[in-house]
Amino acid sequence: MIQPEIRPDTRTHDVLIVGGGLVGASLAIALDGLPLDVALVEATPPGELPAVFDQRNLSLAAASVSALDALGVMRKLRAPTGPIRRIHVSRAGDFGRVRLEAADYGREAFGQVVVARDFGEALEARLSALPRLTRYRPARFVGLDGDDGQARGVRLATGDGELHLRARLVVAADGTRSALRDALGIAATGHDYGQTLFVARVRGERAPDGTAWERFTDGGPTALLPRGDRAWGVVHGVPAAQASAVAALDEAAWLARIQSLFGWRAGRFVAAGERSAYPIASVVADTLVAPRAVLLGNAAQTIHPVGAQGFNLGLRDALTLAEGLRAHAADPGDASLLEGYAQRRREDRERTLAFSDGLARMTANPSPLLRPLRSLGLLAADRAGWLQAWMVGGAMGFRGDVPELCR
Repeated sequence: MIQPEIRPDTRTHDVLIVGGGLVGASLAIALDGLPLDVALVEATPPGELPAVFDQRNLSLAAASVSALDALGVMRKLRAPTGPIRRIHVSRAGDFGRVRLEAADYGREAFGQVVVARDFGEALEARLSALPRLTRYRPARFVGLDGDDGQARGVRLATGDGELHLRARLVVAADGTRSALRDALGIAATGHDYGQTLFVARVRGERAPDGTAWERFTDGGPTALLPRGDRAWGVVHGVPAAQASAVAALDEAAWLARIQSLFGWRAGRFVAAGERSAYPIASVVADTLVAPRAVLLGNAAQTIHPVGAQGFNLGLRDALTLAEGLRAHAADPGDASLLEGYAQRRREDRERTLAFSDGLARMTANPSPLLRPLRSLGLLAADRAGWLQAWMVGGAMGFRGDVPELCR
């Protein structure tokens, strides 16, 4: 196949990040200060936030909080965060439960709950303070022009027409349906879990006390997350076939549904905000790298939200790449750099994918044969100190080869 010739007069960037969401913006911030010409391609115009920055609740692991604090993002948050001081896990119909206390591990909290929109505003505040970052917005990736061995040609659609650029490294951070991943010819494997996730804000008679509640059912997981505004963030998974009926519930019926799942552990729920619904599916790229290109975050792997590991995993992608670029700034698209990145991410990625998918399938399986096994697993996890320590290390993002800023 003959590659189109790259125009010699087009602007060349060292790193071109396609996608200005959670992971793409975090990478741009992490690259600040390096001797690199970095550009960010964003679909939304100045003054607007990407759609991903909505009312969803982000559960930031302790390692992620450490990194974002070092990057100056956490101090830009204008709304308070909700500390997760303890975790309570159970399943309807099974006996046993798991209780984890951050204080038992010398920690004030396992992590922090942040509203996605608040986090988006904090990221934007940091991006606006980066004097050397080039931002193409609104702009959309539409294709690759070729690879001359030194840089890739990239085409963007803008309000002024098509823009041609060159990049020594192109980063796909454009989400689950990554157009850049498709243009690179990287295949991906998808799985539909047959579930829909409802997200809402719920207020109770009592303010959250720092406990994150996780309740599994045959239909999917439901979590109560302690927000910083004295309300709960509800994440409620239901079978896809029931999604329309759940969406049609009035406020009283919705509150009664959530109350029935948790009983009175967290007190009585008295008011609820608007509900948003998201189908749950996983998409896993077959490889993370291509010549002078790399995949991060949801473009590399979109996982089931159980365990709240999606963004934390994507952030570790971004920070690991930033560390590699710090050591190879002379050529950010060097093949050995990209291969080293892929090797370094392999264990964390495979372990998190297996945990997320396995937990989602095991906890939603209605087979009565699995109930005693799950119950014994919950009892063991609640009583075995070594198993709890293993779970806590993973939940906080400290297990394995983690980026330096996370430590």
